[in-house]
Amino acid sequence: MLTKAWGAYTEMESNTSSSLENLATAPVNQIQETISDNCVVIFSKTSCSYCTMAKKLFHDMNVNYKVVELDLLEYGNQFQDALYKMTGERTVPRIFVNGTFIGGATDTHRLHKEGKLLPLVHQCYLKKVRGKNF
Repeated sequence: MLTKAWGAYTEMESNTSSSLENLATAPVNQIQETISDNCVVIFSKTSCSYCTMAKKLFHDMNVNYKVVELDLLEYGNQFQDALYKMTGERTVPRIFVNGTFIGGATDTHRLHKEGKLLPLVHQCYLKKVRGKNF
């Protein structure tokens, strides 16, 4: 009986240590999965006025987008650290279109004014539609 109890403890301990190792890569993996599953992803915070501005831009263009509110996530700080490693900035919003980081709210508005944002979004939707036909 002691052996079983010890075995359960050892198994639980090894699962815990492998889980701790996975915590470092989990945010990056989840971010990459979210980006690949959605044409437009906005990593945001609910209290951020620039985030609100970016979401309004996509809303006004009738473009579907996925929002990840970092301040509502239990591990939001780890996600923000992972975004920093991926994009070079910790600020929000962090906006991805068609799998590519395009910047924050100011960068996104600039792309829109230059007429470059909507074509990026359309490329993604066309790719997704074509992918479903094959």
